Amino acid sequence: MLVAVGVGAAGFVYFFDQSVPAAVSLGSATSPATGAGSAGAPATAVTFGSAAPASSAAGSTAAGGTSIATGAGSLDGTWTVDTSIGSFSDFTDSFVGYRVAEQLANVGATTAVGRTPKVSGTLTVSGTSITAVSITADLTALQSDRSMRDGQLHTQALQTDTYPTATFVLADPIKLDHLPAESETISVTAVGDLTLHGATKRVSIPLQAKLANGVVTVVGSLPIAFADYSIAPPQSMMVLSVADNGTMELQLHFTKG
Repeated sequence: MLVAVGVGAAGFVYFFDQSVPAAVSLGSATSPATGAGSAGAPATAVTFGSAAPASSAAGSTAAGGTSIATGAGSLDGTWTVDTSIGSFSDFTDSFVGYRVAEQLANVGATTAVGRTPKVSGTLTVSGTSITAVSITADLTALQSDRSMRDGQLHTQALQTDTYPTATFVLADPIKLDHLPAESETISVTAVGDLTLHGATKRVSIPLQAKLANGVVTVVGSLPIAFADYSIAPPQSMMVLSVADNGTMELQLHFTKG
């Protein structure tokens, strides 16, 4: 749904042997078979496009104690972003972030990736429609592989000291063809208002989602033109150039209270 856009704080890289995290996909997201309240790595991988469904029957009870009905059952109610699932150390948790290309002196082309695990929000299901979504990301908690880069974002580019949060609010209901079965992948588009760096724009975000073991996991990404949000590229002696656009990424785990 929203987020910390691919702004290029990237230019502040002081060591160049960085390992760039892979783009978001449900191949790297996970959903716990047991112990949903644990912050450790979940046990069951939830992957889009793979034939590795979780072994949970419709109507079974999720790890956190929530009774979930799938297939012909009901998913009605409010689902909340659950930050206890997964770990930020291996990006199996909920997060939003940015990805941006840059050219660095004496280094060449590289990619900067920053993510924040401080995400909150809800989605509401009624029948075969998602009627409401509201997500907030704390951009002051954005982390990349370099603290110097992260520090610059407070006063440059995203200017998180001035604009500490980004939000996404669904504008149009998302209508599903049918209620998803356990471990079934669905692809949808969320149309809503993304607020970033003090500017609000209507966007359409392609998403994929899957329900497994009482957890709905959603991933998606969206190209962002910095000029649309009045974001100026950061300045640094290390930077030859920074792209004028980036990618917003999100990975969110929802559980039903």
